[in-house]
Order: sequence, then C-alpha cells, then structure tokens
Amino acid sequence: MMILVSYDVSTQETGGDKRLRRLSKACRDFGQRVQYSVFEIEVDAAQWTVLKQRLCDLIDPEQDSLRFYYLGSNWQARVEHVGAKPVLDLNGPLIF
Repeated sequence: MMILVSYDVSTQETGGDKRLRRLSKACRDFGQRVQYSVFEIEVDAAQWTVLKQRLCDLIDPEQDSLRFYYLGSNWQARVEHVGAKPVLDLNGPLIF
C-alpha cells in the first residue's frame, strides 16, 4: 500500500531538532522524501504497523503533528508531479 506521510515538528523547544532528524530517518528507512517533511512510503500492512508506531513514539503530541494519507493500490493514477526533483519508481528496478 502507498501512504503519504507528512509531519510538522516544533524545533523551538529542547529536543525538537532531534525529533525532526529521527522522524526523517524513520521515513527514509521505508520510503522516499518528496518534499522537506513529506514522504511516499510503500509498505505492506505489517511494515506499516511497525513504522506507524515508530513515528508516533517519536513525536511530542503536544507540539508536533503527523498526517497519514492512504493512497490505495491504484495510487499512480492519483499522483501528478510537476517541476523539478523527479522521484524514483519504488516498484521499478534500481540501478546503481
């Protein structure tokens, strides 16, 4: 399943920068960054359960927020990209 994850972390208080870095790393472990605080994550249900709990454990719910957009199985038809920074096809072959 494809999920769009976005977050907003307050860096005004102590620990905010650390939470921001940890959230970014957790999202990068499962998907790709498409904007500064927005990631496309393609996972199965078990992986999503693990990642969602990890993300929720990292934030301070009094100061930070997470949003999850469930794009479903036909997500390619619902996503349009315009401009710079093309993204990788997560299902295509990776050539290094």
